[in-house]
Amino acid sequence: MPAAPLICPSILASDFARLGEEVAAIEAAGADWVHVDVMDGHFVPNITIGPEIVKALRPHARIPFDVHLMVAPVDPWLEAYREAGADYLTVHPESGPHLHRTLRRIRELGARAGVVLNPGTPLSVLEWVVEDIDLLLLMSVNPGFGGQSFIPSTLRKCEQARAMLDRIGSPAVLQIDGGVKAENAAACVSAGATALVAGTAVFKGGPDAYAANIAALKGA
Repeated sequence: MPAAPLICPSILASDFARLGEEVAAIEAAGADWVHVDVMDGHFVPNITIGPEIVKALRPHARIPFDVHLMVAPVDPWLEAYREAGADYLTVHPESGPHLHRTLRRIRELGARAGVVLNPGTPLSVLEWVVEDIDLLLLMSVNPGFGGQSFIPSTLRKCEQARAMLDRIGSPAVLQIDGGVKAENAAACVSAGATALVAGTAVFKGGPDAYAANIAALKGA
């Protein structure tokens, strides 16, 4: 039986008026990572969280901050988000001209390096960088907004990604993000995912429900 996945609540679905309290609450409720969706209104059609907000949130939790950079160009922002407290910096291949150099720079800054693949981005883009990643994030929705429905073909993509990582003995975390909920969490883990990003599925019901919501995802 697969191990329980890491649960990485996306604070995009939290109460923005109480962000610090929300971050502390999900850690207390059993979250493994804090997932931070950074959007620039250019690479994706939304604007969200800048490095100063990440810096302000960092003291509210001890668990890793997993920062998903949906910005282009991405390279000028790596240092700022690392200094703000990001433990993982995850980038899209389309967000800069030199993916290998970007991943190397993330590691030089002392963070873990991740690559994000949109639903239409093939696994083949990883062929020559897969050994340089600590995290592979598969988007199961088109990025830009929360609350979207899970794209079922992501499960086949996840199976192929799992085989790719296993073939080289990579310890990289394999993460799925978008429309994840208790009803499809088991299918994601069966396909090879070791971490699940969930927004609405964690934050629905308010702070009193967070522990039960996270437990449902882990136990599904």
